[in-house]
Amino acid sequence: MLTAAYTGDSTITVSEAEPRPPAPGEVQIRVAYVGLCGTDLHILHGSMDARVQTPLVFGHEMSGEIAALGDGVTGWSVGDAVTVMPLAWDGTCPACLAGNEHICQNLDFIGIDSPGALQAYWNVPAEVLVALPEGIALDAAALVEPVAVAVHDVRRSEIAPGEKAVVIGGGPIGVLIATVARAFGAEVAVIELDANRRAQIAGLGFDTLDPREVDQVAWVEEWTGGAGADVVFEVSGAAAAVLGATSLAKVRGTLVVVAIHPTPREIDLQRVFWRELRILGARVYQRTDFETAVELVADGTIPSDLLITKIVPLAETRAAFDDLEGGRAMKVLVDVRAGQPAIGEEAAA
Repeated sequence: MLTAAYTGDSTITVSEAEPRPPAPGEVQIRVAYVGLCGTDLHILHGSMDARVQTPLVFGHEMSGEIAALGDGVTGWSVGDAVTVMPLAWDGTCPACLAGNEHICQNLDFIGIDSPGALQAYWNVPAEVLVALPEGIALDAAALVEPVAVAVHDVRRSEIAPGEKAVVIGGGPIGVLIATVARAFGAEVAVIELDANRRAQIAGLGFDTLDPREVDQVAWVEEWTGGAGADVVFEVSGAAAAVLGATSLAKVRGTLVVVAIHPTPREIDLQRVFWRELRILGARVYQRTDFETAVELVADGTIPSDLLITKIVPLAETRAAFDDLEGGRAMKVLVDVRAGQPAIGEEAAA
């Protein structure tokens, strides 16, 4: 089978490997589609070299079908459509014992800390599988993981129907947060620098603004009747955005930090004090977030056809990152099956 691996120095190597049978307790997935995301870009840029071991077959946003079951696995059948909640926790650390397994202090984020989905056949622990409903398109289903991120972010904010949210950063996660917040009953505006992305976001029915052309504080104050936004989601990862985010929130409003910031950022703590703001981190997701995400994708709440800009074969994974980084695509999927050698199910298992 073909795999795509990060091998260091901004390099992705596509090479052949032999699939191995699933171990006891594992399930082998025939991978269909893998989404590329901002975390994968951080890996490619070398920002996570202290964490990842190369060569790393990466990728954690995926869909596929079960190809084989390891010994002791029950409740699943070959051919079942699945995605993966790519978190493996130890169950013994203080975070796990407090019920926060998803942010285990020794978390194995599968696809970052251990091999991921950019391979034709992928073995994972059975407990990380998430069932997909009959009839869901597998390309759309590859969006479930980032939708689960958005669901978790919106739930963390505790936004209520009728409240107003500002999303700073209109990339894929920002758009998904906006979409989920709207599905939960909020009114949403998106701040985004890139004109192409603003056009796409406006086409989804959201108010958008370019902070270089519009005074974002004045705009939000007018939009909210002078109050400020109930919730501000910082998704851009930009230092200037963090510094300005607190000025957009209402008294006792909430700032949710979603983006991965590679270095510490300056923040306006005077504003935090003056308005009694609440600052929350939102890292990954819980099982209930995944289940909600599956529902939102399956029922069409998530406009998958509009968000998936491009689908490429695995051999073009590196070029796909160029499109993603250049803002030429909202969401790029890798069709892992395309161009693979002919491998029968029996040979894989």
